[in-house]
Amino acid sequence: MSTRWDPEQYARFADHRARPFVDLLSRVGAGSAGLVVDLGCGNGPLTLSLARRWPDARVVGVDSSPQMLDAARSLDRERRVEWVEADLATWDSAGLGAAADVVVTNATLQWLPQHLPLVGRWVGALAPGGWFAMQVPDNFGAPSHRLMRETAADHPARERLREPLRRAGVADIARYMEVLDGAGCDVDAWVTEYQHVLDPLGEQENPVLEWVRGTGLRPVLETLTDPAERDAFLTDYGSRLHTAYPRSAIGVVLPFRRLFAVGRRRATRRPG
Repeated sequence: MSTRWDPEQYARFADHRARPFVDLLSRVGAGSAGLVVDLGCGNGPLTLSLARRWPDARVVGVDSSPQMLDAARSLDRERRVEWVEADLATWDSAGLGAAADVVVTNATLQWLPQHLPLVGRWVGALAPGGWFAMQVPDNFGAPSHRLMRETAADHPARERLREPLRRAGVADIARYMEVLDGAGCDVDAWVTEYQHVLDPLGEQENPVLEWVRGTGLRPVLETLTDPAERDAFLTDYGSRLHTAYPRSAIGVVLPFRRLFAVGRRRATRRPG
């Protein structure tokens, strides 16, 4: 099932969504780069920040969503980035015509089944001394996702919702470290649980629901095309979210755990 993304909805929490990207890139030590690639570039602003960091680099953003890419192109007034529509499961870096110095993939791999071999392949195509940086959410057991599954199980359309709610998921952080090391990288990896304060001014009825509307809830919304079915799901799910994420004096706090890994490809193999 191909998900239709809504760039405007996704951008509603742009500052919160950008922070992990900034934290990830802070550990990439490339002083200069000839080719920088963003795999799963989305609606563009973070990719454009790569162009600002490496102003002399060729920058390529790859995404499967035409809606997101349209939004990205509209932001790129100087045409600084090459925007490519492609499915990352089959995308071939050989089409770039050169080895990348930096490859970034931010909050994307969780949508790709069997992505560990892809990571190994992308790292193997890096230039010697090149950098690979990845970040994935590790919150599939959080109330936001658990309650989504429970609501679907209680919904009359439960059979149709089973496939949209099946996620590729993510591996343990140690497994990503093993893959990067096996592909010839020195590895830096860590876990962060952010405490996002949503809607501190109290302008949204259910800010966590608005958050997931831009990401994990998209396949469900596309499946429930009947307005009555969709409204019933959102009412039930929204009520559960209200209980799980109560409003406090500072807003609604959304804990969000993420995994990070940065690898720098070694110029030579370790002695065996």
